[in-house]
Amino acid sequence: MKQYKCLLCGWVYNPENGDKTQNIPPGTAFEDLPDDWTCPYCGSDKTMFRPVE
Repeated sequence: MKQYKCLLCGWVYNPENGDKTQNIPPGTAFEDLPDDWTCPYCGSDKTMFRPVE
């Protein structure tokens, strides 16, 4: 699964880890995150993320 990086702060969402701060279990693809999910570091929404190459 692809990792996604926040364009504002540089935080990387790694689907293997999920996001404990918002109860997202490990193995959750970025595309499957809820629409209201935000970056746990800076609070930006999903539109501010791009795939890590």
